[in-house]
Amino acid sequence: MKKTRDSVNQELIEQEKNLGLQKLGLMTSYVWQQDPKRLVFTLARYKFISKMLDGKEDVAEIGCGDGFGARIVKQAVKNLLITDYDPYFIERFQGISSDKYPITAMVHDILDKPLERKFNAIYSLDVLEHIPTLNEDTFIKNIMLSLKDSGVLVLGMPSLESQSFASSKSKMGHINCKTGLEFKELMENYFDNVFLFSMNDEVVHTGFSKMAHYLFTVSSGLKC
Repeated sequence: MKKTRDSVNQELIEQEKNLGLQKLGLMTSYVWQQDPKRLVFTLARYKFISKMLDGKEDVAEIGCGDGFGARIVKQAVKNLLITDYDPYFIERFQGISSDKYPITAMVHDILDKPLERKFNAIYSLDVLEHIPTLNEDTFIKNIMLSLKDSGVLVLGMPSLESQSFASSKSKMGHINCKTGLEFKELMENYFDNVFLFSMNDEVVHTGFSKMAHYLFTVSSGLKC
């Protein structure tokens, strides 16, 4: 049997022997190869979600991508459903799923219809900026129809100001970025309570939104 010099680390070898090394998701693996520090920023966003939704019974993610960050949220909530409109991402998620962190994954396009049942909380990261402005009302209303009356919605997106530093490839997909004020005002059309947070690198704060690279809104109180 292989042994480490420090017996405290022997458990690492035992886990590798029994479970193998953990796999990165399809998208996450690309990021780890191309720009490793970006992975820290992404996971910090999921950490923020987990803190905002800690203790929630039924939670859903809209636009999960490869689903790699969902495990962080599952640590804090009872039931987690992750969804994406791309079947390939959902298919590949099965390769990184874990019985220790049971997460249900399904193909769903929120622009087509609401989810099949209502949730205590829903979150969506890096999706709204890809939704054409003409479709954002459908996007938000279908999420609202998927929320219980007391439900919470957390959305995250790059700020409009950050786009001057974005790569040309990112700019091609980011067709609907907003300033902090625009983001908050949009969500106030649908919710009674909207709280805006700023983010720079992996740090979430309440500072000046025009200097933020990334934005969150935490919304509650559905407007019928």
